[in-house]
Amino acid sequence: MSSEPAGRGTESVESFRLRARKWISANLTPIADGIVTEEFDGGRDDAAWVHGRKLQARLYEGGFAGICYPAEYGGLGLTLAHQRAFNEEVAGYEMPVVLNTPTFTICCPTILDMGSEEQKREHIAAAIRGDEVLVQFLSEPTSGSDLAGSTTRATRDGDVFILNGSKIWSSGAYAADYALCLARTDWDVPKHRGLTMFLLKVHQPGLQIHRIRQVDGGSEFCQEFFDDVEVPLSAVVGEVNGGWAVASRQLFHERNAVGGGSPYASGPAATSRRASPTEDLIELVRRAGRAKDPSARELVAEFHALGKVQAQLVDRVTAGMRTDQLPPAAGSLIRLFGGESATRRAEIAVELAGPAAAMSDPSLGSERDIGLHFLARQQSCLGGGSTEMARNIISERMAGMPRGYAADRDVPFSQVKRGR
Repeated sequence: MSSEPAGRGTESVESFRLRARKWISANLTPIADGIVTEEFDGGRDDAAWVHGRKLQARLYEGGFAGICYPAEYGGLGLTLAHQRAFNEEVAGYEMPVVLNTPTFTICCPTILDMGSEEQKREHIAAAIRGDEVLVQFLSEPTSGSDLAGSTTRATRDGDVFILNGSKIWSSGAYAADYALCLARTDWDVPKHRGLTMFLLKVHQPGLQIHRIRQVDGGSEFCQEFFDDVEVPLSAVVGEVNGGWAVASRQLFHERNAVGGGSPYASGPAATSRRASPTEDLIELVRRAGRAKDPSARELVAEFHALGKVQAQLVDRVTAGMRTDQLPPAAGSLIRLFGGESATRRAEIAVELAGPAAAMSDPSLGSERDIGLHFLARQQSCLGGGSTEMARNIISERMAGMPRGYAADRDVPFSQVKRGR
């Protein structure tokens, strides 16, 4: 069942909300009781990605996909207020949240800001239809958090580049169609000036993907190996040797996404048919007979307050950046608080759940999810750039503190000493 096309920027939020409510109830499936999150949506196995594509195609056919993306690239050209109204109405229903990050909140916005017209029309539109999944090939085994220290090599040979090297910690790479890949194209200039961003096909000759098993049992992260992978000149995003500008914009969108401030995420970060995360935690405390326990009540209050503060911080910072009252670096504020808050909330939840959080019995419902979140809690302070990096950005670019010493600053990258 489809609906009429959206108003392309002219439809009121309330009218859009009412249309969305009617369409959602007729076309989407209510989720089971309990919290369903983007991180634990069926383990992000192959079936989850296939199902996510189908749901995205259904949203597109119904006229509710790419709400904040421009109409010329397959979106609806509507506002953040329209997206938020839709997110509220879709709470409690199945959504393709597996596609939110990095496809819609990081990769597509980067292409929108920095890509060619052809790249925008081809890849953003394909993602909105559910035809393409995009990922990031950024981190490397030997570079740590120094993204500009990339040693994956891209050598030009006529109208193609030949890639050799390795990337790691690429979320969902095995299920993706295209990747934004940062590689070094000039070794005789300082490290930030010799990088190029490519939009390359994931599944092609010479590119191998190995999945990494995590402590929570999932295998979402991958490592890629490039062995003479050919990439056409048309796959360059931005300018040759201008990749750091593209990567910087990409990291801006990543910080926003991880902090919960992206306007392109569709569906709540955590939804339930009958409960918010705090309400679910309150029910857990009641079942454990701790409803009158002062320490338990204080923990629930802290959990709730952290969620409220984060929501208000996201609104304040995103509004400030949108009106130029805050610099783009302010995205690190929500990234930092989001990581610290998520870690603390995972600790609170496992403390309240008690021994049940350590069990693997699926019948435990939310208690089992709480245990999984606790095991993976450090991801929230690492993904999207570590919280330590966020503190550096805030101190240097917002507070005006001096930059830390770097031995490789302004040194040609070929002369930089690197560990074996």
